[in-house]
Amino acid sequence: MNILTINLLWPLFSIAIIALNFFATNKVLHKISLWLSSLSCLLSIFLWYLLDKSAMTFQFQTSIFLVPSMNFNILLGVDGISIYFLILTNLITYLCILSLEPTQKRFYEVLIYLFFLQWGVLAAFSVLDLLGFFIFFEATLIPIYFIILIWGSRERKIRASYLISIYTIFGSIFMFFNILYILSKTGLTNYQYLLTIFFTKEEQKFLWITFFIAFAAKIPLFPLHIWLPEAHVEAPTVGSVLLAALLLKLGIYGIIRFSLPLFPYGTYYFTPLVYTFSIFGIIYTCFTAIRQIDLKKIIAYSSVGHMNVVLLGVMALKIESLEGALFQMLSHGVVSGALFFCVGTLYERYHIRSLKYFGGLAAVYPLLAIFFLLFSMANISFPGTSSFVGEFLILTGAFQASPMVVFFASFSMILGAVYTLWTYNRIFFGNLKNLTIVKSFDLTRKEVYLFSILSFLVLYMGIYSSSILETLHSQSLNILEQAKKSL
Repeated sequence: MNILTINLLWPLFSIAIIALNFFATNKVLHKISLWLSSLSCLLSIFLWYLLDKSAMTFQFQTSIFLVPSMNFNILLGVDGISIYFLILTNLITYLCILSLEPTQKRFYEVLIYLFFLQWGVLAAFSVLDLLGFFIFFEATLIPIYFIILIWGSRERKIRASYLISIYTIFGSIFMFFNILYILSKTGLTNYQYLLTIFFTKEEQKFLWITFFIAFAAKIPLFPLHIWLPEAHVEAPTVGSVLLAALLLKLGIYGIIRFSLPLFPYGTYYFTPLVYTFSIFGIIYTCFTAIRQIDLKKIIAYSSVGHMNVVLLGVMALKIESLEGALFQMLSHGVVSGALFFCVGTLYERYHIRSLKYFGGLAAVYPLLAIFFLLFSMANISFPGTSSFVGEFLILTGAFQASPMVVFFASFSMILGAVYTLWTYNRIFFGNLKNLTIVKSFDLTRKEVYLFSILSFLVLYMGIYSSSILETLHSQSLNILEQAKKSL
């Protein structure tokens, strides 16, 4: 059993430990789960240390036999791209568990759902099989569905949980049909084997667009984004963080890992179509975010816009834009998660998220104002933050492919600054609109610890980005070379 297998099995082991301590108090369960999730973070960092990040092959490969009689197995492996998403997944899970209060209702169940979601996302980022990716891609829907349905904040949580299910399953129908077609044609769904298979141009166009529908619903791409603002608004804080930081990344990751190298002609063929939808999505979500008054909806529409920019970077098929897209995915996972934690901090105290009730909070919450300002600057890609590096590389690479596309995509920087800074100004400056706020208190020690970790990551990735980009550069070059070989 190698270190990757241990890393993937650890969330299941954590679920077993929590289940064995069913009669323990919530405080004890919270401490146990914190230790388990922190060990999971250490395991992923140890895996990163052992990984040869310059190698172009998948390492620590292991097989899971699902149907031995048919010799059907799922291969798992990790490379210089997936390792960073494993670390991000384990870190976000740890911070979500840390943010929970033991007094929360059905605390025992939410821990199990969080570990189950962690396992599904880790496996999806590690699997080297189309069918295996489909299984884990769909498995992540189960815990997030119940997290929204059970711990959602309002009555519309039922509608939100159904929306995310319908949109995900709708797209996955096409993916499953394509997997069956590939299985009937080649006899296998192993990713490394499929890289050696040549698909005709007509097959590539058909397979690419139908895979893309499934991934576009997860990104989400305009106009398949309807479920995301609804899900964010109704989900609890940890649900919103997990959606923005982890689940949205599965769609882009699927395009980079599977669609681009397996169906390169389809990628080239449909690039203008994706450019069009992405630009509409960027401009539409920015204007929509400006007119919102719910804090979660503002961040939700901001996430849609940022993920559409990332998709532009992937479809530009340039080395700078592709590595920038990968870096921006990691950065967005940290920044969007941090912003939802900030909004959750306010919601836990007042149970409101409407902008019209806030104002002048900088005098009452100086620490929160500082952290919120840093994450807001990162959200608009301010130089020195992690998002600046990712967006700069994306636009630089995309400009080589299509200057006109970059011209329209650049509106996201201007409009993003408008709604982000306006939101920050309305929350923390001006007169206090609610006198009960004066009686409140600033961040707790636990919240300062949580925000300090995220702040460190935002600044470290913005200043010392070369430590990550060196690996992403070589891996991105390898993916583009695989795509050119398949043409």
